[in-house]
Amino acid sequence: MDQTLSNQSQVEQPKERPAKKQVETLPYWLSGGFRPFFFLGALAMAASVLLWLPVLFGLYEIPTSFAPRDWHVHTMLFGAIPAIIAGFALTAVSNWTGRPHVAGSELLMLVVLWLGGRVAVSTSAIIGAPAAALADLAFFAALVWVFAREVVSAKNYRNLRVVAVVALLGVANACFHLEAMAFGATDHALRGGIAVVLMLVMLVGGRIIPAFTRNWLMARQSPVLPAPFTRFDAAAMIVAGAALLAWSAVPDRAWTAALLIGAGILHAIRLSRWCGLETRAEPLLSILHLGYATIPLGFVAVGAAILAPGSIDPASATHVWAVGTFGVMTLAVMTRASRGHSGHKLEAGRLEIAIFALVLLGALARVAAPYAPDVTERFLEVAALAWALAYLGFAVGYGRMLLLRPASA
Repeated sequence: MDQTLSNQSQVEQPKERPAKKQVETLPYWLSGGFRPFFFLGALAMAASVLLWLPVLFGLYEIPTSFAPRDWHVHTMLFGAIPAIIAGFALTAVSNWTGRPHVAGSELLMLVVLWLGGRVAVSTSAIIGAPAAALADLAFFAALVWVFAREVVSAKNYRNLRVVAVVALLGVANACFHLEAMAFGATDHALRGGIAVVLMLVMLVGGRIIPAFTRNWLMARQSPVLPAPFTRFDAAAMIVAGAALLAWSAVPDRAWTAALLIGAGILHAIRLSRWCGLETRAEPLLSILHLGYATIPLGFVAVGAAILAPGSIDPASATHVWAVGTFGVMTLAVMTRASRGHSGHKLEAGRLEIAIFALVLLGALARVAAPYAPDVTERFLEVAALAWALAYLGFAVGYGRMLLLRPASA
């Protein structure tokens, strides 16, 4: 995968490749996967906390067969994040393979399947848990099939590893449903889902962050450039995968903690080789480095929580990833890809800085909440509001760019 960095850097180019010759006859929002899925994913991210907090405080109930916490987790981990992954993957695969964008009726089918899954999960107490699971998993099956077809058709087999990780997320989702039906709550599948998303972020992040940084620094004739992919990066990924597998299966063992902390140290070193400090003049790029920094921080925090649960709150440690990594990285990728593929400069403005600040505030407030027992609810409210405003800010600020054809087009 490291040998395809130059191909991945094409995602920064503002020119879009039409999906079909008759693309002008299609609704503009169906001309590329990132358009509907980034918009819907942002709304779902906001909903995952705006609807969850009143449920947590006992103000109302959602007609779902999931336990309230599991609905909240599932909405983000297997609803919103897969939508954003779909938007990125369906767009990036065109650059990787040189094939036309997935668009039109096929893209509409994926959108409808995703929406159907969200409705089914949130009404599963009415329609039944098995029916909801089938409706929810249909989107994952269709996405993996389309994604794999594009990669295989172009004989771009190197990127099948990305397809495999997306498929694993679908497997984790199936396990989430099965575990909820069998035991009434989920634990292993929840950790497994987080682990798969983290592996995908590390895989794709390790590809795009150095590439984008290298392009930006070379344009400024910088004498310092990110290190290329080496055996060290491969070793860091292997250790991280082993640590996450152990955490998913046996999260209370000391050796699991040691693996997690070791993975955190390796990924901190990996990040340090990408010249992140050199990008501080451009927030649209530096936010990617900052988002990746939450990955080693999360590894160390989760490992330390296993060793000292009385001192470090385990849920708070996990939220370093859940709200820090996932929140920051999704917004960073969505803003950059949306601007690049819509012909806008790859520069952050006031909107981007505001939503990045809000998602960071939300992450900090959520991680800190358990350590302020007298005002925990206030911290949770601040975290939820900041998180939701970040994603709603993206949806409102980028909605026209994503969904409506430019007046000059």
